[in-house]
Amino acid sequence: MTPARATRMGLAAAIVVLVADQASKWWVLNGLDLPALGQVVLLPVLNLTMVMNPGVTFGLLRGLGFWGHYGLAGIALVVVAMLFLWLRRAGGALSAIAIGGIMGGAVGNVIDRLRFDAVVDFIHFHLGDWNWYVFNVADSAIVCGVAALILESQFQKKPKEPDAPANSAV
Repeated sequence: MTPARATRMGLAAAIVVLVADQASKWWVLNGLDLPALGQVVLLPVLNLTMVMNPGVTFGLLRGLGFWGHYGLAGIALVVVAMLFLWLRRAGGALSAIAIGGIMGGAVGNVIDRLRFDAVVDFIHFHLGDWNWYVFNVADSAIVCGVAALILESQFQKKPKEPDAPANSAV
């Protein structure tokens, strides 16, 4: 696969993730009006639960104050720029799509930080008393993209090392 094709594929994945993320958040906020409902039970293990997360993953760094969300958004945009450079060197479709998914998810959460001073989270898995953190489509794309890159790195064919020169001592 050419680098140009991998870049286009990754950017397409980023756009798909970004649109899906922002559309789902728009629907949760405006169509369903989850902020007013608080929670909607979909399945015995899945709810839509409204959470405005001012921090990062698992709510970390939420006490950074007024400028914190701008700082987090800025860091995320720097990471997206670095991911774009990596995308331009991606060798295969899986890498390109994974990097693009991470980029799209990061941009989706940056948009939330700039619009709402927090990230809109609403997907809530639970089993009995065990609860997973509430997350969104962008978070899912980031986690799946990172997992795909890790798995790909573990199963990549390694180049065959040249045979060691024979010892010609007599």
